[in-house]
Amino acid sequence: MQIHEVIKCHPHEGDVGEGLIFKTNRGDVRSIFHESSNAHKSIIWVCGASGGFRGPAKGLYSELAECFVSSGISSLRMDYRYPNEFPECVLDLLAGITYLKKTGYSPTVLVGHSFGGAVVIAAGAASHHVEGVVALSSQTYGAHMAGLVSPKPILVIHGKSDTRLPYTCGEQIYGWSEQPKTLVLYEDAEHRLEECREDLSDLLTKWIPATLDVTLHT
Repeated sequence: MQIHEVIKCHPHEGDVGEGLIFKTNRGDVRSIFHESSNAHKSIIWVCGASGGFRGPAKGLYSELAECFVSSGISSLRMDYRYPNEFPECVLDLLAGITYLKKTGYSPTVLVGHSFGGAVVIAAGAASHHVEGVVALSSQTYGAHMAGLVSPKPILVIHGKSDTRLPYTCGEQIYGWSEQPKTLVLYEDAEHRLEECREDLSDLLTKWIPATLDVTLHT
């Protein structure tokens, strides 16, 4: 998929970040960019099968994206052209990776929830411009390439009370993965991980900067 033009606009939702539209040969991809001045490190965040930007745990994506800006890490929150169409969604994410690479960013960390967990695993396996992968409450369909993410680290997170995708999905993905890999299971957390929001935020604000080799400013 080729990006022909990038259009800047108002954020597609909420009031933080800058809206971007990637004009590609396969259609328009909407994104929200949280730019940190002179940054070379970045994160891409993708949601579940319905698309959108907020992510799990009551909009944790936008909150963390803004948090990381002050520590020299930019964030790109991406929507899908065709939600729930796995190959096309992987292409959307790869386009986002290409955009960051061409604008001077070093390899990025990918974070995806549910359906998006498998999307980031597939893209992480396919692209050399990825530093690490985080799969939140991920489905197993499309995640069978988890072993190909290595030697990039993968963090697999799941709630043990998930009634949509059981935590055994996370265990299966962890089993497919190669080192370096980490599995974190939250005892009372459902699919959207709202019950463990604070712990999840703490974990990601440690794991992502460490993977990007960035010292988080507090």
